[in-house]
Amino acid sequence: MKTNFKIIIGTIAVVALSLSSAYAQNPRMGIKGGLNISNLYVDDVNDENSRIGFNAGFYGQPISSDVFALQTELLYSTKGSENEYDGFVDQNVKFNLNYLEVPVLAVFKLGNTAELHAGGYGGYLLGANVKYSGDLISGGEDLDRDNFETVDYGLIGGVGFNFGDVQIGARYNYGLRQLAKTDNAKDILGNSKNSVANVYIAFNFNQ
Repeated sequence: MKTNFKIIIGTIAVVALSLSSAYAQNPRMGIKGGLNISNLYVDDVNDENSRIGFNAGFYGQPISSDVFALQTELLYSTKGSENEYDGFVDQNVKFNLNYLEVPVLAVFKLGNTAELHAGGYGGYLLGANVKYSGDLISGGEDLDRDNFETVDYGLIGGVGFNFGDVQIGARYNYGLRQLAKTDNAKDILGNSKNSVANVYIAFNFNQ
């Protein structure tokens, strides 16, 4: 699986570079990062048990015009959920999932300032862990990655605002892949999928 994923990433990079030389008109490319507010959902998305994480990586536009661009990214992204137990004892439990993600987005330019983003993402699970803090127990432990689906995918929608070579934006990632793979994981997570809202700042290096 690791070899196949490396081949996919390499292929995307080669295609992006080839297209950039042929079709790009003033494309943006650079680094980006921001804040994730993630959660797990089964049927309906809500803001309960949300966890704060981050995303960071690179982006580029192999196809770009005055009104449209195709944008690809390579990001490290942390997801999961957080549970608080208050009462006779106080306990906090964070369930953490770390991914390498490749979003592919259609960018619709509304003049020079605003953009609409829509597309999808594929993600590869790098690791999973749980962390505890509170009256009962504090610490953490790594979880067996084989209990979870290593490939995640879903839909993306968002908006970006350009201020010269800086872009500030917000997105929502709606996961379509169930996370649990083994029976033990399904006993805990059920049919949960990833849900992530994020805000980011991106810096354009192609001046």
